[in-house]
Amino acid sequence: MSILSIFVVIPVLMLLGLWAARDIKQVRTVMVIGSSCLLAMSIWLTLHFIGERAAGNTEEMILQSSTVWFAPLHINYAVGVDGISVVMLLLSSIIVFTGTFASWKLQPLTKEFFMWFTLLSTGVYGFFISIDLFTMFMFYEVALIPMYLLIGYWGSGRKEYAAMKLTLMLMGGSALIILGLVGIYFFNGASTMNILEIAHNNHIPDAVQNVLFPFVFIGFGVLGALFPFHTWSPIGHGCAPTSVSMLHAGVLMKLGGYGCFRIAMFLLPHAAQDLAWIFLILTTISVVYGAFSACVQTDLKFINAYSSVSHCGLVLFALLMMTKVSCTGAILQMLSHGLMTALFFALIGMIYGRTHTRDIRKLGGLMKIMPFLSVGYVIAGLANLGLPGFSGFIAEMTIFTGSFENPDTFHRCCTIIAITSIVVTAVYILRTVGFILFEKVKDEHYLTLTDATWDERFAVCCLIFCVAGLGSFPLWASNAITDAVTPILQVVNL
Repeated sequence: MSILSIFVVIPVLMLLGLWAARDIKQVRTVMVIGSSCLLAMSIWLTLHFIGERAAGNTEEMILQSSTVWFAPLHINYAVGVDGISVVMLLLSSIIVFTGTFASWKLQPLTKEFFMWFTLLSTGVYGFFISIDLFTMFMFYEVALIPMYLLIGYWGSGRKEYAAMKLTLMLMGGSALIILGLVGIYFFNGASTMNILEIAHNNHIPDAVQNVLFPFVFIGFGVLGALFPFHTWSPIGHGCAPTSVSMLHAGVLMKLGGYGCFRIAMFLLPHAAQDLAWIFLILTTISVVYGAFSACVQTDLKFINAYSSVSHCGLVLFALLMMTKVSCTGAILQMLSHGLMTALFFALIGMIYGRTHTRDIRKLGGLMKIMPFLSVGYVIAGLANLGLPGFSGFIAEMTIFTGSFENPDTFHRCCTIIAITSIVVTAVYILRTVGFILFEKVKDEHYLTLTDATWDERFAVCCLIFCVAGLGSFPLWASNAITDAVTPILQVVNL
């Protein structure tokens, strides 16, 4: 069994440890030890991958392993990683680790909450290491199912409605995905479910690809907040507890972009070329619509949720541009947005836990009352609007540069329209910062509030370090991602 299976084994052991835990102290101990091991493993894997490439290993995927699971349908437990998988595993580990501390004092049913949270992370890790269609889809479903309870029970506001809407829309997307995956398997000869084998021995007729591609791309696009299938996202994020919002926006939505690129475009390349213009229009709308929608929101979580619609739309937008630079930028954007939005949702949850409101019209003067959280929010905002030195700048500049490499008028017009979202982003970020941090105090009892506790400071500092680190030293990630993007685009652009 491959060493990559550790990413699934550790969460399973965490589930057993949580089940056996008898008090909240033991629950926290299990979560800290488990999430620390996952983070250490992902850092080792990143360094190992970089070392393998430096040593001349040119395999498309490293650490591959395959074990027969169900021979009649050629289903295998097949795993392997490339540069994209490696950075996504690293992102997932950072979010799970910091999310543990962001939920340090969560009540009630802390044990049960972390069990569902860990199950969700199990699906995420399994999805990113899988190279078998069935195994990948199974882990995809494992990642989605816990969301219903995590929001429906531990959420706030219209949590039951939010949980139901999110679950139904994502399950609808899953139905489209399974139809597409079954079609890919049977029309390619029903001889393998290995993604690499299908991609390099593709016998799916062009006409069939044009039918299957919308199923797979829209199915994964629902999770990636593709317009007009994004409506679950704002209400889902708005009602979710803090660490769930962090993991959902920071990692789970990235499964959508990853699936669109790794499965829809890689396995159905002819259809990707033929139909990209349709989805490019939709993603351009997502980018601009999400930014403008964030401008008119008054709830902090809804502002960040619509911002996520815009930034995740930018991921799909860059992938559909199909240049090496734009696709590298798309994965960098997945990594950058995951860190930034996790930082935002963590800070919003900490502010809400003290003020009991997320309405920016009722907040004010927080810079004097809770300076640590306020400075953290300013840093998150500056990263989100693309200030040089932070991850957002690197990702967005790479995307727009790569997108403009397309010489035709249509692609360049879409690029110009998408670029306008930068200005709109600055508007809603600076507007929000002004409202909640620098206006006069709206409620006298806010003056008695305390600043961040040690666990909250630790989570926020870790995320700020990662956002600034990626923005200042992006080359290691860019090189790893480009190394993985190249063989996929060679298939797509044939």
